[in-house]
Amino acid sequence: MAPVVMALKALPEKFIVEVCLTGQHRQMLDQVMDFFELKSDYDLNVMVPNQSLTELSANVLNGMKGVLEKSSPDLVLVHGDTTTSTMAALASYYAGKKVGHVEAGLRTFDKWAPFPEEMNRAITGRLADFHFAPTKGSEQNLLNENVDVESILVAGNTVIDALLFSVEKVRKSYPSRCREIMEKLDPTKKLILVTGHRRENFGDGVLNICQALLDISQSDEVEIVYPVHLNPNIKGPVHELLGTAPNIHLVEPLDYEAFVWMMDRSYLIITDSGGVQEEGPSLGKPVLVMREKTERPEAVDAGTVILVGTDRNKIVSETLDLLSNPERYLAMSLLHNPYGDGKASGRIAEFLDKKL
Repeated sequence: MAPVVMALKALPEKFIVEVCLTGQHRQMLDQVMDFFELKSDYDLNVMVPNQSLTELSANVLNGMKGVLEKSSPDLVLVHGDTTTSTMAALASYYAGKKVGHVEAGLRTFDKWAPFPEEMNRAITGRLADFHFAPTKGSEQNLLNENVDVESILVAGNTVIDALLFSVEKVRKSYPSRCREIMEKLDPTKKLILVTGHRRENFGDGVLNICQALLDISQSDEVEIVYPVHLNPNIKGPVHELLGTAPNIHLVEPLDYEAFVWMMDRSYLIITDSGGVQEEGPSLGKPVLVMREKTERPEAVDAGTVILVGTDRNKIVSETLDLLSNPERYLAMSLLHNPYGDGKASGRIAEFLDKKL
């Protein structure tokens, strides 16, 4: 959302912009705000360790009630498929406020995969008045749900706006966290960057992923860097299974600047993240997606990502093939990213200027 905020704030004669945070993942959040030089106007501070989705939903919904009463906005913009976005949209609907959904129309059509994101984005879509779809495919999903075509803008994805802004910035620097990590790596080896945090992969999925990474780490030509999510359902088993592997480096979660820097220098990326499926290909990095289904089929169709699920053998075989097959790697890294040109936020601001 950072580039959207910046695009709207660049037009002070047209928009008054206020930023509300929930305060989840405080450390990571503060770093992102600093990186984009943004300040919040409201902070719900709802973070409670290991809270349930029910508790989180209630806390965001209740917190947003007070914010909306004080701010009385003409429009509330929410992003993507988080529980935060859905509850903020619901609170706005209850308060009679219009809602704009950034990154709208993504679907797997399976309410359990990913959980709870698939239902979050579908519910948010029903509550929204304006829909900012990243692709024509996501627009078609909305049209199939009888959303008014006049309320939809195919803008591209703002994650690409944020990435291109960030890459230009970080290539002029060397984040201290990255320096600490790179000093431990063999520069002659290929860097594999790993992320994993999805609830749907808790339990056996995480165990399978760890076993696959152990298998991949047997290759003499790789170094694996894994910024481990703070959720104990991830952190516990990952450290237990991978903590002593010689060329697997488990590190604390990276701030946004450092993560972009590491993506830019990686050979390939293994992830269950939604955004990284778009970010990696924008940097020419093949991405293996540890999901059974994806709401981003355009990336699969374009060949910029490969779905491997949490199948240990598939994760290993696809990774080793990309390491040993330079022709396939080059072909994949040069493919066109279907998610935009970095100008989505400006299109959103222009659309809202006409509609509000």
